[in-house]
Amino acid sequence: MDNALPPADELVLVDRELAQLDARRSQLLARRAWLLQALRPVAAASRPARPRPVADSTPRSAQNVLLTLGGVLLTVAAVAFTLVSWGSMGIGGRAAVLFVVTSAALAVPVALLRRGLGSTAESVAALGMALMVLDAYAVHRVALTGTDALAYTAVASAVLAGAWTAYGSALGRLRIPLPTAVVAAQLPLPLGVLAADGGPLALAWAALATAVLDLAVVVRLNPAAAAVRTTACVGAGALGGWALLTGARLSLSSPVPAGALLLACAAVALGLAWRVAGVAVAASAVAGLATVVAAGGALRAVVPGDWVVPGYVLCAVALAAVLRSAAPRAVKLGLSGAGAGVLAVGVVWALPPAVVALVTPVARTTEVWSGEHAARYLTSYPSTAPLVLLLATAALAPVPRLWARGGALFLAWATLTALPLSLHLPYTATLSVQLLTTAAALYAAVRPGALTRRVPIPVPGPVADRPADGTGVGLTVGETRPGVATTGTVGADAQPTGAGAEAGGPEPAPGTDADAPGGSGAAWEGWRPDGAAAAAPPRAVSPAMPPREVLAWSGLGCGLASAASATALALDTRAATFTTLGLLLGLFTAVAFLAGGVRRAVGACAAVVAATGLVLAGAAASESADHHTALALLAVPAATAAIGARLRRHPVAPPVEIAGAVAGLLSLSLAASRPAVLALVLALGGVIAAATAVRPERRVLASWTAAGLFLLAAWVRLAAWDVETPEAYTLPVTVPALVVGVLRRRRDPEASSWAAYGPGLAATLVPSLVAAWADPHWTRPLLLGAAALVVTLLGARFRLQALLVLGGAVLALDALHELAPYVVQVVGALPRWLPPALAGLLLLAVGATYEQRLRDARRLRERLGRMR
Repeated sequence: MDNALPPADELVLVDRELAQLDARRSQLLARRAWLLQALRPVAAASRPARPRPVADSTPRSAQNVLLTLGGVLLTVAAVAFTLVSWGSMGIGGRAAVLFVVTSAALAVPVALLRRGLGSTAESVAALGMALMVLDAYAVHRVALTGTDALAYTAVASAVLAGAWTAYGSALGRLRIPLPTAVVAAQLPLPLGVLAADGGPLALAWAALATAVLDLAVVVRLNPAAAAVRTTACVGAGALGGWALLTGARLSLSSPVPAGALLLACAAVALGLAWRVAGVAVAASAVAGLATVVAAGGALRAVVPGDWVVPGYVLCAVALAAVLRSAAPRAVKLGLSGAGAGVLAVGVVWALPPAVVALVTPVARTTEVWSGEHAARYLTSYPSTAPLVLLLATAALAPVPRLWARGGALFLAWATLTALPLSLHLPYTATLSVQLLTTAAALYAAVRPGALTRRVPIPVPGPVADRPADGTGVGLTVGETRPGVATTGTVGADAQPTGAGAEAGGPEPAPGTDADAPGGSGAAWEGWRPDGAAAAAPPRAVSPAMPPREVLAWSGLGCGLASAASATALALDTRAATFTTLGLLLGLFTAVAFLAGGVRRAVGACAAVVAATGLVLAGAAASESADHHTALALLAVPAATAAIGARLRRHPVAPPVEIAGAVAGLLSLSLAASRPAVLALVLALGGVIAAATAVRPERRVLASWTAAGLFLLAAWVRLAAWDVETPEAYTLPVTVPALVVGVLRRRRDPEASSWAAYGPGLAATLVPSLVAAWADPHWTRPLLLGAAALVVTLLGARFRLQALLVLGGAVLALDALHELAPYVVQVVGALPRWLPPALAGLLLLAVGATYEQRLRDARRLRERLGRMR
């Protein structure tokens, strides 16, 4: 009977059986692994334990120690024999001993190497080489006693170097002879020059020649001979460095011979840089320094003393164009680094006149408007310092890098700052140069496009669009990249679509900035390296500022520094003060209109400061008293409030109004000596604040400020009138104010108690408290304390924060006033040690319950915060 299933059903059955077999196989394999793991500890426990001796040292290291000790002992014995027992033998015995012992010591390593005893052969060879040195010494003591010691040592070291080189080359498996031969080869030429009394220059030439031989060994020798190459490198570095330093020192007195030595050192270093890529940067930097020192030394001999440093700097600047056209990149980098190092040293030398010219007017030593000018400092400093700064500026300006353009901007500003001091310009010319410097720096802050020309600009975008190496993406002016769709060129004077062009294009709209939405910052975020518009906002944007922003802020900083120095310098005469402050007011007003973002706010605040200075100068010119000057100075906050009302929600408005408020505080300090005028100034300030409170965006802060100023004006006026009963004037104000507060709370239960009841209560409680502290009687303190207690209880009952805080504070201060005399009496009657002891106990108690006190303070703050 045929029971065959249909093919489809049979395939399903076969697949099911195979799946079950696979599952069973997995279970069995897992069980097998577990069983093996369980049996391993049992097998280890049943296996007999065998002790494992711990060796203090390896056989090879022990052998080396024994061989080294043996070689050292034999060498000591040979030295003792040569120095002590040499004279007791005849000439034949001496020759026999020299020949036999040295020959045996040098021949034995051959047999040892054949037997594979390399370490033993090394020790015996070292002994033989030491015996050769002793033989040379013995020959000089016996046969050549009349020979000059230095000359003999030079010849002997040359002979030994050659002999050891031949010996090491013949027995290639020995590692000691060849490095020792290199060490001995360092001595012949320098010692020969010393023997011939050649002087420091000849000794430097000998050292350089030896260093060249060492470098030849390094370059031509097989890289496998690491010990020989290392020894030669150390020798070349030591002797070459000695030659270079000697040439630099001698270039101050003998520029021509020393210059030849330095140029030879530069040629050697440059040749090494061309041949060996690993040291190309360092060697080319050494070559560049040697060339600059040589050329500068030659110029030093023919130029006046003031032109020495500019000569070196000029050589450093010219170095960038020498040997760079066909030089490898590493060599170019080294030469540039050498020139930059010399240039940096020159800049540091040239900066003191700029610093002194900037700081001296601020630390003035003469009276304001006296017509006398402060004494000049650094008058004997070389007048060529600005030239060094100018050369550095010219060297950095063409480099299309942000750091270079920023450095060029700073150096150009420092050049103009130092120029009047270095050239000993008169007062008027000095002030004019400082004002021109200020204008130029502020122009760079407003229009930095020319400074950022061809500087790479990073184009921020999503993290996924950036290169993996984190280098970022950048475009330069005049550069287009494949796959980058640009409406215009992204660069210094051209920005992505939506950004104001820096040079000749429209500026961003007021209220926008390069980093603000809607300004150039928005356009930056919209650009992608692949040229496609971003479908969604980028996940991460580079925090780095665009180059134009960096340079603009740098220019603004330089401009502010020059403006402060020029203002201080202008205080010498009246006309210069008004002229300078007027020009600065115009310049900073232009910055406030033309700059963007925060720079615009800084310019506006600086303009307010200049306007304040003009008002003060006008008052001083009219010989007005301080209280009259205070009234005139209120024009500044009034003007800034009007400007803020005009600008409305413009970002510049708050900084301008804050600057005006600072001028208002200055007017208060000027009017403090006349209470009546101080009250008037406070009242006028309250009027300005009340006018500002009409604006919705300033309503809360300005209204509180106006209320506080009006209250202060009333209190000061009462004090100026010598009113002994201020309640007669304050209660008529307090009662309607409290009625208004009650009506407001009924209409708006969520209103704060400070806004409803604070001004009314403060109008009476604070003046009464001041009067109570000066009142010798008890009636006013008692009534004030009762009133404050009632206010405090009402605040606690109805959970009103203003009543509780004001009433409690006035009650506590009133009680302290009443208890103060008794406290003083008690303290005077106590022993002197008791108050410190009580204070210590109090501190201990507070410290022991510190956490609990913190919790209580937090709980009290939370309860007060929940009140209205």
